[in-house]
Amino acid sequence: MKYRYLRLLSALPLAAVLLYQPAAAPIPAHASLYAKMTTIQKRLLSGVGTRALVQGAVNPDEQDTAQPNTYYPTSDDGCPATLGSNVKVNQNCLNLTDPDLQGRAQAQNETAISHDPNNPQHLVATFNDYRRGDGNCYGAFSLDGGRNWTDSTVPMSFSRGHPPTNVTTGDFGASRQYWQAGGDTSVAWDTKGNAYFSCQVFDRGKPPTSNTDVSSAFLVFRSTQNKGASWNFPGRYVRASAGVTDAQAAANPFLDKQYMTVDNHAGSPFQDRVYVSWTEFAQNGTAFIYEAYSADYGETFSPRHLVSGNTPLCANDYGLAVGGCNENQFSQPFTGHDGTLYIVYDNFNNVETKGGPDNRNQILLSRSTDGGNTFSAPIKVADYYDLPDCATYQGGKDAGRACVPEKGSTSNSYFRAANYPSGSVSPRDSSQVVVTFGSYINKYSNETNGCTATGISPATFNNLYTGVKEANGCANKILVSVSNDAGASFTGTTTDPRALTTVNQKSAQRKTDQWWQWQDFARDGRLAVSYYDRQYGNDEFTGFSDFSLSGSRNLVDFGTRRVTTSSLPPPTQFGGLFWGDYTGLTAPDKAYPIWSDTRPPDLFLCPGSGTPGNPPTICTGSASNAPRANDQDIFTASLSIPLAGEGGDEGDNGDNGQGD
Repeated sequence: MKYRYLRLLSALPLAAVLLYQPAAAPIPAHASLYAKMTTIQKRLLSGVGTRALVQGAVNPDEQDTAQPNTYYPTSDDGCPATLGSNVKVNQNCLNLTDPDLQGRAQAQNETAISHDPNNPQHLVATFNDYRRGDGNCYGAFSLDGGRNWTDSTVPMSFSRGHPPTNVTTGDFGASRQYWQAGGDTSVAWDTKGNAYFSCQVFDRGKPPTSNTDVSSAFLVFRSTQNKGASWNFPGRYVRASAGVTDAQAAANPFLDKQYMTVDNHAGSPFQDRVYVSWTEFAQNGTAFIYEAYSADYGETFSPRHLVSGNTPLCANDYGLAVGGCNENQFSQPFTGHDGTLYIVYDNFNNVETKGGPDNRNQILLSRSTDGGNTFSAPIKVADYYDLPDCATYQGGKDAGRACVPEKGSTSNSYFRAANYPSGSVSPRDSSQVVVTFGSYINKYSNETNGCTATGISPATFNNLYTGVKEANGCANKILVSVSNDAGASFTGTTTDPRALTTVNQKSAQRKTDQWWQWQDFARDGRLAVSYYDRQYGNDEFTGFSDFSLSGSRNLVDFGTRRVTTSSLPPPTQFGGLFWGDYTGLTAPDKAYPIWSDTRPPDLFLCPGSGTPGNPPTICTGSASNAPRANDQDIFTASLSIPLAGEGGDEGDNGDNGQGD
């Protein structure tokens, strides 16, 4: 059992401060889904997917400190907040959650953002949001270039119980199918001023609920001509997997990690077509990538199409009955002006996975030139090295997952993390396709400085390295692979990650970690890439983080600027294990990076208050891995895109608190 010492915010009245609470026992996974997954399926499952299937108890250690006010309303609009040029996107005020459920009813993470191609001042952001208790799909819209935001809620609590037969594995057996939770959001606009919101929904089954239903689905909602302020109902099915009955649960896949785009290029042969790609974790041990599209503004969707087809690049089929590129995750669709659809994704079937110390994996890309009906054989974008096994290097924490360990003897940074690709097509040349991705082995982090791949953990399939905790040792980087022939080949196809261009070219970035990037091309052809970054202060040794933005005109030389106005402590909600899986960015002219921020403090009911004769009072809380327990809120900024040779920052975000 643990004692937790709580100290009050300085402005709050004095109250008793000692809290004693037993540690909660973990709750087992749903036996018919997670327990039956193979080791590699468990490795690939997204954070939202894991939390859908495995309900571990959240058991933080509370304590102290404070910064922006996200609890007390400052106007009728709720709890807006700014930290210099950083603007809070979700406008809700913090709920007071019991310590053993910290993060539930509070956190926001996994961000996406998109601008109206007809008016770049119109922005819509989407994110996982736990304010209702469990994870849900929420959004916000801005009509003034991100200076002010208003919350927007998609009506996701139920959908029709009889999905179209071409998009489902079975019927739900009633007129309505209710959903307990959702997440993995994404957002995009068409050329007609409509915005689209993609939402994963699912039921948790037993335990932790008394309901046996473990169904999952992808829904798309449309904001029709009102800029993301409201959405159609019910959501339209992209794909549904019925798990109402035991037989359905035993036979049907879990649907995970969908992402959406819209071909909003005027004159494209598939203009305004909505595309969604995703992973299906099947009962036979596979994790294939699929895609579906809508040609009627999100009203109906096509049957699924296989994206991760066969190629000699996928030499290890793990002995499964269905071979080929059968283990994948983190797909992202994007389009070019000529209507070509590209889908890029992580793949884990490369020959090196058969054994040996070289633990690289590969980024693959599949193309469709007929509007998403058929796809080319996968093309190799690049090899990459994933983040290291967390438990091995962080004192046993977050077993079964990779993370971003800080250097030195502490183990504060143990939220689950993985490297993934993000792609886009140059607006000036439809044959130029650019993909960025993270890699633990790279130009600055390799054998020459003691960072050596040493195979994988047989228990988790996660990567092992020497030099993970050493100063000037391993450091994750964001790499760039470029195609100048419409995705037929890439610079990374034959170039080792140790020789590829990195966007992290500041001297302070060479021996520090960067991860969870997103990219976009500005209309004039500049590439913008945003990401979490530990180059500032002592982030690399404390597990704190910042957010940075890099930019380039020639895809070789990159400038960088700091986005966050101060450093973010390691996340403490969900036991410090979950901070989402990705971030977002849109860049019409300026760049609008969007991220989950841990600077806001979490708050709790003070122990001993809320009892007869003791009115309720509010405490901050401590954490074992941060100066205080913190909340996860969504922030963004409006920034010019930095370019090499234009100065930049070695610690200043360049805005003097005012933004651009």
